Amino acid sequence: MSNTHTAAELAAILAGHKLWLSNDPAGSHADLRGADLRNADLSYTYLAGANLRHADLAKANLRDADLRGAYLAGANLRRADLRGAYLSRADLTGANLRHADLSHADLSHADLRGAYLAGANLRRADLSHADLSRADLTGANLTDATTT
Repeated sequence: MSNTHTAAELAAILAGHKLWLSNDPAGSHADLRGADLRNADLSYTYLAGANLRHADLAKANLRDADLRGAYLAGANLRRADLRGAYLSRADLTGANLRHADLSHADLSHADLRGAYLAGANLRRADLSHADLSRADLTGANLTDATTT
């Protein structure tokens, strides 16, 4: 079951999370578990450490978003635009990243166990120290990706 948020509600959650990241007591940790964020424009947002487990982010624009240490286990990121996104130490276990654009993304130390990356664009992505155990990389573009 997904949670739908109005644009105003989502803006308030993002603003509160940005304050939380700066240790402002007025802020709050973003909890977007199971949220319906299909086609959302979240480019350049600060979602480091946010809880996005099982969120539906299909076709979302997350270009250059800061998702370091975010919890994205089981999230649907099919065909999402994650170009240049910061996903270092993110939990992406079992996430659906089929045909997602992760070119130039930082996935260093990310947990991608069992993730579905079939057809994903990982060109020039940083996958150093990422855990890709049981990940499906069928047809993924790994040209110039860093894997060590």
